[in-house]
Amino acid sequence: MKTLSIAGRLGKDAELRHTGSGDSVLGFTVAVDDGYGDKKSTLWFDCSVWGKRAAALEPYLKKGQQIAASGDFGTRVHEGKTYLMLRVGELTMQGGKSEAKPANRDRDDPRTQQHDLDTDEIPF
Repeated sequence: MKTLSIAGRLGKDAELRHTGSGDSVLGFTVAVDDGYGDKKSTLWFDCSVWGKRAAALEPYLKKGQQIAASGDFGTRVHEGKTYLMLRVGELTMQGGKSEAKPANRDRDDPRTQQHDLDTDEIPF
């Protein structure tokens, strides 16, 4: 296995597909900066997440989202062009542009709940 870690931005919204046998696969591209100054370029990685995590991650992975991912590195050649591929084992969302939120998530988060406190209950 060739393990690779990358960090970059999604080039477009992730796309959830299903194989003929019913397995879920989430596909997305990640743009990674390479080099500095005038020699700076962008490397594009075609990434995939398989299984139950694919459907769970799909609403969060939108164009421009910053992520870090690691997994099995590979390449494929199509019409004479080599594509870099990453079968993701671990994925971390790093902030940045993310507009999707699952419904009712804030309601269940104790950090966002408002509590009515009587000033006599405050211990200081």
